[in-house]
Amino acid sequence: MLNLIISVVPILLLIWMMTKRNALPSHIALPTTAAFIGLLQLFYFGSDFTLLGANIIAGTLSAITPISIITGAILLNRTIALSGAEDIIRQWLETISRNQVAQLMIIGWAFAFMIEGASGFGTPAAIAAPILVGLGFNPLKVAMLALVMNSVPVSFGAVGTPTWFGFGNLGLTEAELLITGRNSALMHAIAAFFIPVIALRFVVSWQQIRRNILFIQLSVLACTIPYFLLAQWNYEFPALIGGAIGMAGSILLARSNIGLETQNESNLNKIKHVSRSQIIKAMSPTLILISILIVTRIQQLGIKTMLNDATPLFNFQLGAFGDLSISQALIIKLTNILGTDTAWAYKTLYVPALIPFLLVVLISIPVLSLTKPMVKQVFSETASRIKMPLIALIGALIMVKLMMMGGDNSPIMTTGRAFSELTGANWQYFASFLGALGAFFSGSATVSNLTFGGIQQTIAHTVDLPQTTILALQSVGGAMGNMVCINNIIAVSTILGIANKEGYIIKRTVIPMMLYGAIVAVVSAFI
Repeated sequence: MLNLIISVVPILLLIWMMTKRNALPSHIALPTTAAFIGLLQLFYFGSDFTLLGANIIAGTLSAITPISIITGAILLNRTIALSGAEDIIRQWLETISRNQVAQLMIIGWAFAFMIEGASGFGTPAAIAAPILVGLGFNPLKVAMLALVMNSVPVSFGAVGTPTWFGFGNLGLTEAELLITGRNSALMHAIAAFFIPVIALRFVVSWQQIRRNILFIQLSVLACTIPYFLLAQWNYEFPALIGGAIGMAGSILLARSNIGLETQNESNLNKIKHVSRSQIIKAMSPTLILISILIVTRIQQLGIKTMLNDATPLFNFQLGAFGDLSISQALIIKLTNILGTDTAWAYKTLYVPALIPFLLVVLISIPVLSLTKPMVKQVFSETASRIKMPLIALIGALIMVKLMMMGGDNSPIMTTGRAFSELTGANWQYFASFLGALGAFFSGSATVSNLTFGGIQQTIAHTVDLPQTTILALQSVGGAMGNMVCINNIIAVSTILGIANKEGYIIKRTVIPMMLYGAIVAVVSAFI
């Protein structure tokens, strides 16, 4: 019992610091929590000092992945904004519909759905949220909408990575993995009737939602019907193809004004129309980005394998610090850190920082006719935005590493076991929240599945519940945990220029996350 209390205290401390009246900013709260867990590991759990140091080094280096993605996203965002392309996109979207609900559903829901299917890594919010802010929506409200909307497609994000890779070490047969995917798709599809509506409420009034509810539900179904059908035979493409079909369908519905309240004709006449060539030019960075993401994520094309080629190219001995290696795909790996089993790796070409973000920025500079002063401004504005988030992310990732120290007796596993022992055969009603806890800490549905997939499988066998249902709940939990995931909140806040609002956001996004968990718990009872 004492171990459980000690394991939970850091979580409660972090939540308190970030949600109290005078909340601490994340770049203070997260490193403070990490330091507190480090002291607990050293003086209560009796962890080896060298192993503690190795995990601190690995956690610090792990921040390179999210911060490089955020940097690339901000670079692209500033390039599009300063070139004037953002204004063209805004004018084009207004020609489709000036209805705010339609714009939010097309970009915040369907477009982000498709991007999640292609890439994951927090890319949807990085691309969709700035477009919505460019349309005149409040950045803080958009951040919360983007976090809540980007939950349904996540179990099949990055071409199904959370499913096929996240559960890849559990010894499941292909049939069991497919059934797990089908179950999670069904749970997500049911939750999707409610979650986008709640997300919209962050930005628009209930009156606007009620007047446009038919369009909202048709836009939801345009994504979730192909998503669910594809999941019956495949766990790689449901989100990608479902999002593409859903975006096309949502645009068609909006153009035809189906399910939308009638707009004031005098306002419609004031819309400044833009030519097709202007639209194509302004959209070219986003179109190139999506194309590269799709081409580099589909296994069958072979490029994904090339970008993940771990064949060693160079090896360097760094003495007591560890062994550094660089592969043919420029995967940088540091192993045996401080002589321990702790390791770190960065997939230089696969993480969507250099490819596609930086690559698209470099292509866009001549395409969008940016001048040298504009280019300098793009890079200087980006550099100024990432300083505090870098500190916060280092704190978050060190915290994650230290919470996972100790194997089966780690604070995170102790907390998970306590949940299962408390609920027994009723575990299916709580399983998704363990997945959400994993995403909250790790910043990734995939890592949540890797971390808790084994314990979820063991619980299912122990209390005689179908493992495919429990693993589906874990997968859905990892996805809904994106709403409160610290890494994602920092990322979208940084991209939108929002400072010190992480606690405010968590307090509001945790409500739809809890509702999500309740919905899928009920659905699981009928599977």
